[in-house]
Amino acid sequence: MRILQGLKVPREQQNERSALTLLALLDMKPGKQWAEAEAPLLGITEMMNYFQKCFGKKYAPNTRETVRRFTVHQFVQMDLVLANPDDPMRPVNSPDNRYQVAPTLLKLAREFGSASWHESLEGFVNSSEALRRLQPRERKMELIPVKLPDGPELKLTAGGQNELVKRIIEDFCPRFTPGGVLVYVGDTGNKQRHLEEGYLQRLGLMFDEHGKIPDVVVHFPKKNWLVLIEAVTSHGPIGLKRQNELKDLFKVAKAGLVFVTAFLTRRAMIKYLSEIAWETEVWIAETPSHIIHFNGERFLGPYE
Repeated sequence: MRILQGLKVPREQQNERSALTLLALLDMKPGKQWAEAEAPLLGITEMMNYFQKCFGKKYAPNTRETVRRFTVHQFVQMDLVLANPDDPMRPVNSPDNRYQVAPTLLKLAREFGSASWHESLEGFVNSSEALRRLQPRERKMELIPVKLPDGPELKLTAGGQNELVKRIIEDFCPRFTPGGVLVYVGDTGNKQRHLEEGYLQRLGLMFDEHGKIPDVVVHFPKKNWLVLIEAVTSHGPIGLKRQNELKDLFKVAKAGLVFVTAFLTRRAMIKYLSEIAWETEVWIAETPSHIIHFNGERFLGPYE
């Protein structure tokens, strides 16, 4: 597992199944030294037999496809494993497919635990373009801090949804509302932790502290947008009902309304996916330079 973590493979391949697959492809069994690693040609069934024989891990026959589709295929894409080096013309759906650890990975694995391991690992990771094929690509974006009109440091109380609120302010706003003005931030410990009443009045707005205000409100002067952001950790996203509430609350605003639901992770979003309203946006803190548009055909088109 430490080798997979060091190689920075995707989390979906940092598990027991993938670790056993790598051990089988290196012919590493208990008591064997890493310097003695080898590169046998193995099919998926042979790998699974190795799991049971050498490590006592029995996988059901119907999990063969899981090993192939969710571990071996990824290893091949990252150039950690070669597919059919004995017969490159073998069809991809052949029952005779064989796999072998790549020579570069074999050389690296033989150094595991040695004094040169960390240096060799760093060189391997830095020089391998293929390793990054399954990593989400971060977009290069100019970062401009969100302005507080009077420039004070904003401090949020610890706990609750404030971890996500902090990420919205520090990661979302500089990327998607560069030069924006943070006019309201709710706080689990102080319902009006940051409120720019004078600025809101210039936009034609007045807030009731007991009203259903979004967690973060940002004015984006460049486009004259009012970006309304809900941080979802326990309560739901901007669904159709909540969208209508916000439209009513901000109907006198002298700015266009943009609705954004923020989550910490994709996993957190999945629970609420069916509730998210069309014509809104979704932002996920773990991939801060991307945004999901629930806007249909407006954004349809190829990416360069």
